[in-house]
Amino acid sequence: MTQPAPKAFPVSWDQFHRDCKALAWRLAGIGDALGEWKAIISITRGGLVPAAIIARELGVRNIETICIASYHKYQDQGKLDVIKGISQELVDDTDGGKKGILVIDDLTDTGKTANKVREYLPNAHYATVYAKPTGKPTVDTYVTEVSQDTWIYFPWDMDLSYAEPISGKDDG
Repeated sequence: MTQPAPKAFPVSWDQFHRDCKALAWRLAGIGDALGEWKAIISITRGGLVPAAIIARELGVRNIETICIASYHKYQDQGKLDVIKGISQELVDDTDGGKKGILVIDDLTDTGKTANKVREYLPNAHYATVYAKPTGKPTVDTYVTEVSQDTWIYFPWDMDLSYAEPISGKDDG
């Protein structure tokens, strides 16, 4: 039995920027309750753009990356490869993320990536712009939930081209 094609969810730059600002609003309130955000850890590559927007909105200058490859050929999530870890000094200074560390990614799909990062920073606050049901329990804050069978097309992955109508009917 073949599985149905994933639902396409194209996201424009404008929409993505609005969604990142909405996440920043939520995180500002949480940061006020915790003290202040001392650093942002961006999960690359998808977390780079939202981390930049959120860092600007929250006034955070200390930005670190953890580089993890999980999607191969933009299809299925496969083996997690940690290409670059987090500075041990940052981990030690923040008591495993307990003291104001914010981890940012674009999406939590299965939660595997977030769980991998939690091995380094078990107490950090994890936030994503989008969350799928399977990955939702692995993050603390997100803006928009999408179904598990949805494939999000981020603006940095798209090019201008004709789009088929949802109905599949010829529009001509």
